Amino acid sequence: MDMAIDIIKELREYDSEREWFEFKVNWFVADELGEYISALSNSAAIVGRKYAYFVWGIDDKTHEVVGTSFNCNQDVKKEPLKHYLARQLSPDVNFVFEDVFIEDKKLVLLTIPAAKTVPVSYARERYIRIGSSKENLRKYPEKESFLFEVLRHGFPTIENTPSEYQDLTFEKLLIYYGAKGLKLNPDTFKKNLSFYTEDGKYNILAQLLSDNSHMQIRVAIFSGKTKADNMYSVREFGNQCLLYSLDEVLRYGDVLNIIQADERDRVVERKEVPLFENEAFHEAVINAFVHNKWVSGNEPMITVYSDRIEILSRGSLAPEQTMEGFFAGESVPVNKKLSEILLQLHISEKTGRGVPRITQRYGREAYEFRENSIVVTIPFNWINVMGDKVSNKVSNKNTDETFVESGLTETQARILAEIRNNPNITRERLMEKIKVGKTTVYTAISTLKKLGYIERAGSKKTGYWKILK
Repeated sequence: MDMAIDIIKELREYDSEREWFEFKVNWFVADELGEYISALSNSAAIVGRKYAYFVWGIDDKTHEVVGTSFNCNQDVKKEPLKHYLARQLSPDVNFVFEDVFIEDKKLVLLTIPAAKTVPVSYARERYIRIGSSKENLRKYPEKESFLFEVLRHGFPTIENTPSEYQDLTFEKLLIYYGAKGLKLNPDTFKKNLSFYTEDGKYNILAQLLSDNSHMQIRVAIFSGKTKADNMYSVREFGNQCLLYSLDEVLRYGDVLNIIQADERDRVVERKEVPLFENEAFHEAVINAFVHNKWVSGNEPMITVYSDRIEILSRGSLAPEQTMEGFFAGESVPVNKKLSEILLQLHISEKTGRGVPRITQRYGREAYEFRENSIVVTIPFNWINVMGDKVSNKVSNKNTDETFVESGLTETQARILAEIRNNPNITRERLMEKIKVGKTTVYTAISTLKKLGYIERAGSKKTGYWKILK
């Protein structure tokens, strides 16, 4: 009972539903519930979760506990619901219903094991979650292929996923270790650092630490508070060993962190105040590198606005990580071997103090968990000429300026900003966010592609936008 309550509490902390859990209040359609079990089980396997969940009694928008009248022990067509569902699921799924009470209100938790060897079907059809929607798996052949790959070989990691680049060299890595007082054996370091897949190919980890990682880390600076304002600087740190890119980004943060004079209550000495907390920036950037979903082909992104810095890492929490554990500093890295290497080089520490340090300074609100990314926000500490703290400083006096780059319309600039923020965003989602029609979005995307800002990688349904500039 206590475990079920903890699970529900954990799920409620997410800002929206994920592929592996669903909230309802009193909804019930027996056969559609069976389809949900299939979809959630298959999607849990795709994202590396051991279990998926369906919860009655939680508002799916606010996540408030409202209670439910759903009865998991009812009969369907003169047959107990559990038997009715189990009979049509293949292979057998050991799902479990539990009644729990939170705030004196009844809830029902359905725990569904992730698919193991083959996809789970209901009434001979396989389902999957696309966002928060339940869909027939046949409509998404690339997802289906990926699911079978996961079930055969396990959840993809930077260690078991082969790199598309096999002509890798590691001279810079050897130099980096030497500068840290550590020596790598040229004959054995590749094996010791787990640079090979089971079939002997270089993996993504090897690619990241090679002389050319083929990954670009961008630091973009905007004049205002949004990506619709002028972008007057983009620095790129990449196409080299990832360790060097990380060092350069951290040093660039030191450059950005201007020192201000605090004249308030001055008697003799003038107090110097940095623009932002440098320690928090370092912790957030290192965590973004450690936990980024590198297997997706997307890099972390750092964006500087007039009032804050945002550090974005791709993907979500590690499958074994809970939200509570994350905020408590119980580090479960997405990329375990990369984390071990950073520890070995004393770039990061094993104590897991990074997240607690940031939340102690800025609160949990500093972290935003999006569907395909995690964003850390570090606010600026501007001090004006009178010595008074101000929340932000806008360097762009023309507040009507909405062009990200010269030659773009306002709509094109806004669409480019959304794509930069989320390379996995769909055209349909762009229509919703920008509040424009299908033709406008398609025309703007076509223009952005022609101008060399973006290109499409993969299919329309399962691919992503590759940011070119």
